[in-house]
Amino acid sequence: MQAWYHCENVYPFVPQEVLDRAESVRASLPNRYCDPKIAADLFHECLDEHLLCDDLGVNIVSIEHHSGINSLYGASTMILGIIARQTKNVRILSLGTLVSVRPDPVRIAEEYATADVLSRGRLEIGFVKSGDSEMVSGNANPVGYVDRFWEAMDVIKLALTSHDGPVSYEGKHFTHRHINIWPSPYQRPHPRFWAATGDPETSAELGRRGYINALVLRGPEASKRAFDSYRKARQDAGLPAPGSDKFAYAALCYVGDTDEEGLQVGSKLLWFLNTSLKQSPQMSKFLPGRNSPEMAPNIWRTTGARGRPADQLIGITAERAIERGILVAGNPDTVYRQIMDIYDKVGGFAHFIFVGRSGFLTHEEANKGIRLMAKEVLPRLPAATVTLNDVAPVPAAAQ
Repeated sequence: MQAWYHCENVYPFVPQEVLDRAESVRASLPNRYCDPKIAADLFHECLDEHLLCDDLGVNIVSIEHHSGINSLYGASTMILGIIARQTKNVRILSLGTLVSVRPDPVRIAEEYATADVLSRGRLEIGFVKSGDSEMVSGNANPVGYVDRFWEAMDVIKLALTSHDGPVSYEGKHFTHRHINIWPSPYQRPHPRFWAATGDPETSAELGRRGYINALVLRGPEASKRAFDSYRKARQDAGLPAPGSDKFAYAALCYVGDTDEEGLQVGSKLLWFLNTSLKQSPQMSKFLPGRNSPEMAPNIWRTTGARGRPADQLIGITAERAIERGILVAGNPDTVYRQIMDIYDKVGGFAHFIFVGRSGFLTHEEANKGIRLMAKEVLPRLPAATVTLNDVAPVPAAAQ
């Protein structure tokens, strides 16, 4: 199994009374509350954590969010470029550039190809559908965003794999008459594709395409439902059964010397759920096109929650988060058992993405958690099973 360190680079230093008054801490919270000097320190600390991961053999995740305290990483490919040059050993996953918000997929392909060359073939490309406040911040139309999501992937794949001169693409949402990116990616045919999604329909399409399906903070039940849909779609399409290398599971995670330390420090990670998920209804359940027509009426009538799965996590306790498989925390033995319990419930996965820093968890605490994960937990996790005769395998030299 591979471990992937995920740090959102959050900004938790906004006064609580401001957060309490704000209808939404995403998209509309004034940026005057962000001190650029503090932000600079956070960037340097998080990048140093990535360098520690490179020394210890822990892969790195670069994320992207916009206009909120939940992440200072507004441009994933810029962070990728920095990591690609500073690290030497581990793989780097962008999870990822918001392709349904960006207007030009070919530009995204150029950015990814550049990062792949800089890293000498260590890049993994992750796609996310986006939605909610991301659509508002990106000035994008949420109507039809799922179709744009798949079409953007097709354009990016075409751009990354075309090497014999200009090609064109004419689709429903994107038209490019002249696609000819320089440089082309280091890996051939292209860096491995991922997508973070939890709905079975999207997981099924990922299965047919052979992309890695990542579930982020969704728990074992929703993850198993998505993974089973992935497996069935491949079976129905006559494709080889997927190995565990096609599945990724993400959770908040902290490893301490003792269970008490792991739980005490790991509880700080819940800031991401309890504070940064707060979002106004007009940027969630009232956003036109955000939800499918069959779901929209019931979501609009809902008064307690805003209609997103993430809203159900606001206010969760550490103990409840562990029960739901959203938080993994304790000493190395406990963390190993918790991961394996989730592993068994979902039917296996080869990629464990651990969100190891959020909220007021310090740089020093994050470093300790990374070290203990790398030295005391990762070596015990099961090896991946490999999907045979896949659609687009990663070259052996790039794995």
